[in-house]
Amino acid sequence: MIRVQLNGPIDLDGFRQAARRLVAAGATPDEVSWRTDEEAPTLWDAADDGLDAPGDADALTACADDAVKRSTIRVPADFLRLCQATLLNRDPQRFDLLYRLLFRLQQDGGRWDPLDPERRRAEQLAREVRHEIHKMHAFVRFVPVQDDDGERHVAWFEPEHHIVEAASPFFARRFANMRWAILSPRCSVSWDGRQLMTGPGARREQAPTPDAGAALWLTYYRSIFNPARLKIAMMEKEMPRRYWPNLPEAALIEPLIAEAAQRTQTMITADPSEPRRIRAIPAARRGAR
Repeated sequence: MIRVQLNGPIDLDGFRQAARRLVAAGATPDEVSWRTDEEAPTLWDAADDGLDAPGDADALTACADDAVKRSTIRVPADFLRLCQATLLNRDPQRFDLLYRLLFRLQQDGGRWDPLDPERRRAEQLAREVRHEIHKMHAFVRFVPVQDDDGERHVAWFEPEHHIVEAASPFFARRFANMRWAILSPRCSVSWDGRQLMTGPGARREQAPTPDAGAALWLTYYRSIFNPARLKIAMMEKEMPRRYWPNLPEAALIEPLIAEAAQRTQTMITADPSEPRRIRAIPAARRGAR
């Protein structure tokens, strides 16, 4: 068994280099075991300790460099993009899955069947990653704090997958003139107005508590809640409950749902109100100064 130790759970470069050597050496997927720092050693790992020949990085180094140089690995154009997204999934079998796909592409002459079950599985993992990146963009809530350099906005987020680095450029573009940091259990990402920096993970208690701005946000959320359009299943689909602990407005949802029927009935029985008169703004005359 050849064990490959990657430098963390999203080590795409390490995976590419190792996979290239393994393919050049003719190592079948069944002969390779991929490991990152995210898994605890298993009973089988302990049993295999004495069987690695040569093991980990040494096993890959043993693959002759000239064989790697001679080899030609061809993959479809979208395979690398699929790898980039799939490797961010927390599924522990993602590296094995992608190496099997890569190995088969070389054995089958580059045949890339869209109905292949393993390809579809990888695409499903990639969709889950993209879906959670979208949710992170929507559900991060910054809280302003003061430090030695002035105001800084800090947020806490607990993603299911390894998406924090991939999702962060969105915040750098959107809040380019702010100093901010997003804390998560695996890593933290911060922006100083010039560059994104990745740091170690954090604990939830290190994140700031909601401030006065959160109260204003809750007032706004309560005012825009329309009880007559309440669809709980759709709401929970768009705002899954596992994100609720990070959302201040989540504390309002259950009370608003509980009173929705009564508020709807009140709206139905209420007398019609006078529509607000909107005064037209005269168009500017051409040539007027």
